[in-house]
Amino acid sequence: MPKYYLFHRFTRLTTASLLLLASSLSATALSASAMVKTDEIKREIREPEAATGYQAKKAVYGKEFMIVAANPYASQAGFNILAQGGSAVDAAIAVQLVLTLVEPQSSGIGGGTFMLHWDNKRKKMTTFDGRETAPAAATSALFLDKQGKPLKWIDAVVGGRSVGVPGVMATFKKAHSQYGKLPWATLFTQAITLADNGFVVSPRLEKLLTANFNPGLHKLTEINQYFFPNGKSVKAGDVLVNKKLANVYRSLAKEGVDVFYQGWLAKKIVATVQNSTISPGLLSMEDMAAYQAKERSPVCGPYREFTLCGMAPPSSGGIAVIQILAQLERFKLAKYPVNSAQAIHLYTQSSRLAFADRNRYIADGDYLAIPVAGLLAPDYLAKRSALINPQKDMNKAYAGVPVGAVALTDGDTIERPSTTHLSIVDDQGNAVSMTSSIENAFGSALMVEGFILNNQLTDFSFIAKKNELLLANRVQANKRPRSSMAPMMIFNKDKSLKLLVGSPGGSRIINYVAQTIIGVLDWQLNPQEAINLPKITNRNNVTTLERGTTAQALQPLLEAKGHTVHIRDLNSGLHAIELTETGFVGGADPRREGLVLAK
Repeated sequence: MPKYYLFHRFTRLTTASLLLLASSLSATALSASAMVKTDEIKREIREPEAATGYQAKKAVYGKEFMIVAANPYASQAGFNILAQGGSAVDAAIAVQLVLTLVEPQSSGIGGGTFMLHWDNKRKKMTTFDGRETAPAAATSALFLDKQGKPLKWIDAVVGGRSVGVPGVMATFKKAHSQYGKLPWATLFTQAITLADNGFVVSPRLEKLLTANFNPGLHKLTEINQYFFPNGKSVKAGDVLVNKKLANVYRSLAKEGVDVFYQGWLAKKIVATVQNSTISPGLLSMEDMAAYQAKERSPVCGPYREFTLCGMAPPSSGGIAVIQILAQLERFKLAKYPVNSAQAIHLYTQSSRLAFADRNRYIADGDYLAIPVAGLLAPDYLAKRSALINPQKDMNKAYAGVPVGAVALTDGDTIERPSTTHLSIVDDQGNAVSMTSSIENAFGSALMVEGFILNNQLTDFSFIAKKNELLLANRVQANKRPRSSMAPMMIFNKDKSLKLLVGSPGGSRIINYVAQTIIGVLDWQLNPQEAINLPKITNRNNVTTLERGTTAQALQPLLEAKGHTVHIRDLNSGLHAIELTETGFVGGADPRREGLVLAK
């Protein structure tokens, strides 16, 4: 029997054992009076991912606190922390620790994050950049073959070459030191218990394992033994135990994050990357020790009577979402029916313009002067908006020339939708909107002590120059790759917090988030209704309509305006909370297995 298999056991669940497991996480932290009903967890775990014909979820209401996360176990962990008087940051940490275990394909402590935090007492918004960094030894040739040609993306993903220094744990240390209320070790308790005792494998995890999105699952030993014991994939309803991850969490809880960046765990990470049997990487102990999560000023812009705020570069999401909305302001979208052909036409044209600017100008702002102020200047956005023809698709948008622009050329990179988002408001009105990722489904497929390492370096442009002009998002030593992750916070005219929202979905995140904000602010939908809307995207190429939804009826109407239309599954994972005069309203995307919990 393989050694790694000894750390895992699998049993088919009865209904009674499923309920017992679902309630065990609550029991580690709360009395029975504070638990949510395990029926909710059972239902959400068993609910299949619905790419077509999904059943729209209903909004959840609360008055004291609220959390929405991508997996019922994670939502329960965050709920328990909030019920103990923990802060929004405390809950976010507990949620991500559990997601590392139960949603390993999407995010984890081997990846990176962008966190927005709202301090309700001081009325202050802070953003934390936990994006991965390239090794100091990385050059623009990182993803070129021996002939100097760029690698195929899938060939670059698997193995050590694609792994950047993970930023999640450093971000948590920084955020907790400022905004945490409960002791650090307390935040690990539930994840340790769940890793030790096992979690119920969800239909979504089974589906992604059997879809073979990541060839590394079958090529690298550690991850293969974990997910394919005895050569067969784990199935929905199996119980998966991860003793190695439980031990990692015990060490982090007791000794702090130095273990991760300078201690025994850092050595394990570096050895795994450098000794990978596929594409050994450049990551070093010096790279790990030098990593710093950074506080950055948010990017903000007006939309009607509201203010939209998001993450600054290296995220392209904040700027692009603000641009899309600002360029649409003159059109008064509220007068159009929800998701009507005319409204969607205008939205796709504004998206084209934002993506054109994104692909030219956005990268790590520590490495080049990004014209952030110019890209968000009202006069510039008005000029860009004037390019929108209400009756005809512009076919292709070109980057503008904002104040502060330097000579660069367009570059695009593939971003995969294996990401997660969580939104939290605690009982003091403090809030977290956080998106995190390991990039591709199952990341680099390198597994270290029970968690998966990212492949975020493939978010860089593989080439450095085009037509003798540099690409902003080229590989450079210690640089952070551009991201489309777009956690957002929206504020009312009186500067009070109105909405938290974000999503997984690769570069389509920008569209998912922008469309949802339009739903809430313009069409007066509650967050769940806005999330339920059939999704439409345009990343300055084709207009894509969500398969199996009423959006497909828009195809002939949009084609009459010159659109090239594609129909496909659009697997958003939106999670949002709206703050109202009477309490909170939360929504979770029916396309995934997320769950809203509130008190």
